[in-house]
Amino acid sequence: MTVTNPEEEAQVRKAIDELTEALRTKNVDQISAAYAPETVMYVLAPPLQNVTGQNAPGAAGVREWLGSFRGPLGYDSRDLHMAVSGDLALAYRLIHISGTRTDGNATDLWVRETLGFRQLDGAWKIIHQHQSVPMYMDGSNKAAVDLKP
Repeated sequence: MTVTNPEEEAQVRKAIDELTEALRTKNVDQISAAYAPETVMYVLAPPLQNVTGQNAPGAAGVREWLGSFRGPLGYDSRDLHMAVSGDLALAYRLIHISGTRTDGNATDLWVRETLGFRQLDGAWKIIHQHQSVPMYMDGSNKAAVDLKP
């Protein structure tokens, strides 16, 4: 992807890094602050689409999800690519989510994520988020959560 302005790319990268760190440290307020007031989200958890008129992704849902992990949350990314043009930016990456759930089960999976940003009042805010896992196309309808890059 083409980046039109290295300074803007650095600002978007900083916004992504701050979101990633907020997820690792389970900082719900900082997570919510990364999103625009209205965001369209296609994330791993139901429903199929979330459209919010408040800061996304909804503090209660995020707090509940983060609370399902005992101790720290592993949230690492790789293969970040982005394009910035004017007040819009698009970034995509692979994310590794890991940790021990409160029930003792381990979570260890890779997901795909695309983030759409808009510069609002001088800050890059997420206006669209799409996360997914591949699915086996053998008729089993099972998510391919065992894949690794």
